This record gives sequence, C-alpha cells and structure tokens, in this order.
Amino acid sequence: MCKRAGSEGQSRMIPLFEPLSDPGPSFTGLLASLPNCSIFPPHLSEQAGGVRPDKAGIPHGTTVVALRHAEGVVLAGDRRATAGGFISHRNIEKVFPSGSHAGVAVAGAAGPSLELVRLFQLQTEHYEKVEGKPLSLEGQANQLGQMVRANLPAALTGLVAIPIFAGFDAAADRGRLFQYDLTGGRYEEQDYAATGSGSLHAGTVIKLGFSDDMPPGEAIDLAIKALFEAADEDSATGGPDLVRRIFPVIASIGADGYLRISDDEIESRFRSHIALLDEKAQ
Repeated sequence: MCKRAGSEGQSRMIPLFEPLSDPGPSFTGLLASLPNCSIFPPHLSEQAGGVRPDKAGIPHGTTVVALRHAEGVVLAGDRRATAGGFISHRNIEKVFPSGSHAGVAVAGAAGPSLELVRLFQLQTEHYEKVEGKPLSLEGQANQLGQMVRANLPAALTGLVAIPIFAGFDAAADRGRLFQYDLTGGRYEEQDYAATGSGSLHAGTVIKLGFSDDMPPGEAIDLAIKALFEAADEDSATGGPDLVRRIFPVIASIGADGYLRISDDEIESRFRSHIALLDEKAQ
C-alpha cells in the first residue's frame, strides 16, 4: 500500500517534487519515487536492498518480426539474448509453431517468454484433443492475448513477454498476423509487425520493402534484411554468425502448414545479401 505524505496531521493528495526529481508523466515512475510505495515485490524493492529485474542479469530476447506474403506469412527472430550489456545466449530460439498452420514469435524476458509459448502450445494442443478439431486462428489470437494479460503483474516488475502471433486462415485463404501490448491488447496488423529492442529498425526496413503480392522467397529475404539492419543498429539484436553458423529462426506458414526454413537456405540467402552490400560498397 502507498501511504500518503502528511503535513500537520493532514494528508496531502498530490506529492511535490523538486525539478530534478520530478518523474514526469510516467505513472510507474511516480509510484517508484514515492517513499512508501513500490510497484515491485518486497524482495525486489531497491529500498529493501534488492535489485529490480530489469537491472539484474536476467536474459532478454530481442527482435522478432512477421510479414504477410502472397501465400501466407513469414515469422522470423534473431538468436541473441542479452543480460544488461552482456550476451547471455547466442543461439536462443524465439519462433515456434503453435499448431499446424500457426506460429508465435516472442521477445522480452527469456524465462517468462518461453514459458508463455510453452503454455500456449499446450493449451492449443489440449483444445484440439478435447474438441476433436483445431482452435480457430481468431480463437488462438484471443487466447494468447489473455495469457499476455495474465502476465501483467510480472511485466510491471520488468519481466515483460510480448509475442507476435501469425498463421494461415483457411477460411479467408490468406495469412493473418496479430500484435500485442503489455496489457494483452490484441491488434491485427494488415502487412507486418515487429517487436523487441530492434523493432524500430527492423520494422522500417520491412515497411520500405513490403508489397502485397510478394512471393514467399522475397518475404524471407526481406525478413533477413530487416534483422540484419536491426543487428547493425541495435547491440542487443544478433546478426548472422558465419563462424559459428548461427542464423535467425525463420518460418513460412501457408496452406501447406508451418515450415521452418533450413539453416543452409538461410545461410545462402544471408551470403547473397552480404555479397550485394559488398558490391554496392565498391
């Protein structure tokens, strides 16, 4: 509970701050700045000598993207996880199937993010076994939104998990993709979506190169280019590691179902992109 600051036995509803200590328009910043109020659990409170999760060495997954193409959708994510300024994992996976014709990519605190995906996969599988048919794409999108909403208390302590959901809708005969916010708000995007620390750069690349009638191969190349440029601008996003042969996880989802693109094909496409950049630089 937050105690109100009192003056001569009377409570003061609005706290006053010095110019340099004013938290500004951030409500969570306001709560954190009050002397007897914390939005964090007691064992993580800085006043109790603890450390907030976003300041601790908790691995965070970084950049994932999704975009439509003429036959469905492409999901892609880099392989790096960071803990502050350190690279905690070089080959973490952030793109997963969530059914025969759907997939989910997730960015945020690695532990809660991966747990969210596993629970979502289990839930869709359970529904199919009980009902004898897969949960609709719309139903899966709604269910995932509820799960993100349930993570809100943890997200307010820094353990954020933000997914992108995409799949092929057989009834509409097209790919569909959905983006989420911290509160579980679900928004269907018409063309592309990106989330994570490098999302601004990756989303800009996709925006400039996107077209409605792109074949799957061009969509994969555009996702590769987006992650490459994001890695060039954002230290938390991992680019292609040609020495260790670590490349982004990319999946194409269409009428034939969820298909993960092989590392060999991704490497070939990355090398072609790098060769093109070298040619332009000369």
